[in-house]
Amino acid sequence: MDTFIYGIVTVLYILLLGYGVVLWRKDAKRGPRYFLFLVTAALVWDNGVMAAGNWIGEGELLKGLNLARFWLHAFCTPLLVVVAFDLIRRAGSPWARSTVVQWGAWIVTAALIIMQLVTETIGLKMKPVQEFGALRYVPAGEHSGPPIMIIIITVFLFVAGIILWKRKITSVLFWGTLLMVAGTAIPIPIDSKATTNVFELVLIASLWISMRRLLPR
Repeated sequence: MDTFIYGIVTVLYILLLGYGVVLWRKDAKRGPRYFLFLVTAALVWDNGVMAAGNWIGEGELLKGLNLARFWLHAFCTPLLVVVAFDLIRRAGSPWARSTVVQWGAWIVTAALIIMQLVTETIGLKMKPVQEFGALRYVPAGEHSGPPIMIIIITVFLFVAGIILWKRKITSVLFWGTLLMVAGTAIPIPIDSKATTNVFELVLIASLWISMRRLLPR
């Protein structure tokens, strides 16, 4: 079941990349929010590798492809902080246009990348796991609760969602972030590990839709 879900999610992320290209071509005021391309591309790889796990089979190749998932996660996911700040700036919030604030967003992003590399990625030991019909490699150590990086990024996305809603641009980012948090925090009685990936897809889609709402009319 999960292999099928990962495959569908991969295809939907590819479609989102195509949608992003359309927005990019229409947008005369492009900015760092388009780092969302890198985040989306990393999620194509993430879900694609898990969808192909059974076909590739257990071994060094699949292990290396899965290891790349975690390196992409460390480098690309923190870029959502910059994306969130640029959405706020593009929405017209005066404080977000400050040079200090913009540099602050980049500093937070860099700090999250370094933290993720040091605490989770460098020296990562992995083991194969077959769950709900999908073969993948996961960290061999014990992990409990969401990483600090994800919590911090979620806070920034919530702030961006609230501001875009308050400025009457769109509420979709707020609800997309809320659904992602609820979907990952509340146990769902479904025999699947892929449900979290579905909620991540909802979040990324809400970001692309928010960027569409910010295009000049």
